[in-house]
Amino acid sequence: MNKADINFRTERIPYVRLVAPMIDQIPAAIALFDTDLACVLCNARWKGLFDLPADSGPPYSPDHVPSCHQGPWRKVLGQALDGETIASDFDRLERADGGVEWIRWSVSPWKDTKGAVRGALMVCEDITAEMEQHLRSKVLKQELSLFIDIAENFALCMLDDEGRITIWNQGAQRLCGWREAEVQGRHFDILFDPSERERGLPQRQLELARKNGSFRDRCWRTRKDGSRFLAEVTISRVEGDDVLPSGFGQIVRDITHEDTQARSLEASTVLLRSILDTVPEALIVIDVDGRILLFSKTAEEMFGYCAHEVIGRNVSMLMPSPDREEHDGHMQRYRSQGESRVIGSKRRVYGLRKDGTIFPHSLRIGEAFGGGQRMFAGFVQDLTEKEATEARLEELQRELAHIARVSEMGTLATSIAHELNQPLMAIGNIVQTSAELLRRAETDSIEKVADALEQAGHEALRAGEIVKRLRSFVARGEIERTLEDPGRLVRDAIALGTAGTRHRNIERSVTVGPELKHVFVDRVQIQQVLLNLMRNAVDAIERDGEVNVAITCDGSAVRFTVTDSGPGVPPERIERLFEPFSTTKKDGMGMGLAICRTIIEAHGGRIWYDPDLADGAGFVFTVPCLREEDEHGD
Repeated sequence: MNKADINFRTERIPYVRLVAPMIDQIPAAIALFDTDLACVLCNARWKGLFDLPADSGPPYSPDHVPSCHQGPWRKVLGQALDGETIASDFDRLERADGGVEWIRWSVSPWKDTKGAVRGALMVCEDITAEMEQHLRSKVLKQELSLFIDIAENFALCMLDDEGRITIWNQGAQRLCGWREAEVQGRHFDILFDPSERERGLPQRQLELARKNGSFRDRCWRTRKDGSRFLAEVTISRVEGDDVLPSGFGQIVRDITHEDTQARSLEASTVLLRSILDTVPEALIVIDVDGRILLFSKTAEEMFGYCAHEVIGRNVSMLMPSPDREEHDGHMQRYRSQGESRVIGSKRRVYGLRKDGTIFPHSLRIGEAFGGGQRMFAGFVQDLTEKEATEARLEELQRELAHIARVSEMGTLATSIAHELNQPLMAIGNIVQTSAELLRRAETDSIEKVADALEQAGHEALRAGEIVKRLRSFVARGEIERTLEDPGRLVRDAIALGTAGTRHRNIERSVTVGPELKHVFVDRVQIQQVLLNLMRNAVDAIERDGEVNVAITCDGSAVRFTVTDSGPGVPPERIERLFEPFSTTKKDGMGMGLAICRTIIEAHGGRIWYDPDLADGAGFVFTVPCLREEDEHGD
């Protein structure tokens, strides 16, 4: 194209020159193309966008705007000449120097007053800075979303200034149930219960975060399915900049299980402390050097020390000599050789109280690991009272055994004396008859009388010797009365009479009536009666039953009633219950109840069997109450 052709084209559109100064004021790059796609007009921004000289003017040859005649732009200019309007929000512009810029452009037909298309109008905006900011924001958002999604144990979301959700990570979806598409643009109050929304709780939390920079609390959040969970919530204020808008970041962590575990651990700790403070065994925990780490309440009561007085000190302070001096050697041997002679076993040893008294106790030691260290737990049971009780029971058993033997022999002697009474009388009659015959001096009977008298004399001497020896034996069993509490008599007897019956599941109970008076009795003999009755009851029950002793006032006497849940006494046996040698036991002598009757009657009381007292057997005996003259010693 030569210069004459260009001038010709320009002269055909003279009004173009008139509008040139006006289009320089438009904040966009504008160019006007004729039907041959030659640029006939452009403003300063166009020249700057396409690196044209500022003092140059149209028309321009196609070489001055090469990009308008290459690739897709030439096609869209042609479409504009056909009457179409085409636009692009962003496009890539490569400069001759290799640089890249981003533009937004539109192309439309240029028509004259008659509506004829005379060319194409192209408008371009440089959006490079805007595009770079958009790309930076997009990259940051993608990186933030990637970071947020990596946080699996947290529900993370971004909120705008109004509290609408803009970012929602995978952790939030797992925890709350909503997908990102479901919550995008919705207010974050969907995580609250309707009643909380009515009270304005979501807005108050945002206001606190806006005012203070952050909001932190443990509160409840709601899932998509309506279920609730306890959450640790942090809402932080995000100040906007040129890249990111202002808003809020919310971090939510489900602590329901953690809170439950914490409460359970706290409850377990309180329960353990309560148990340690109430169990009868003292607990002492030491480390491998023998220093006391824990000293229970029972241990404080047992040894007389407060916990703060012994914590951190060597446990040997609780031991008398020589155990105190030997203890450190035992610990050293265990540390160096791993040899222990006491762990897991129960031993009887002696302890030293704060006041210097020494007492026996049982000790069982267990080993444990915790907090990165080895510990030893010692369980201590005070044996002082137990051993004193056992010694007293042994003494009672010896006394009861002796009195039982004496009572049985006394009853046996009484029975024998009763049995010997008739033969002795017969012997006496024989002697008297023989003497009468001798006086008559009849020769025939003299020899026979002599033999009979000799035999009767031997028998009489023998019977007398038996009675004499028995009376001498039982003479030591005279009643020795003392002032006794009826309840204590029964409890002591139960401790002896039902010992060893727990494995047979036999329950024992004592019922004590009101206003009971003391009794003036031989303690051992009355306990022997109770012991015989309870042993008979236990033997009758065999297992899985109950024995009860009731003590009540009966006028001037105290009544003792022993009942059981056994089979009872057959009716045909009732009349002979208290007779000597009357028994249904294979190995019994039949003297127990006879002895009981002898003892009670010797005390001025009586004993009998009452079949109407219980489903099993029921025995009752009474002993007189303490009289005033006995009490005052008159």
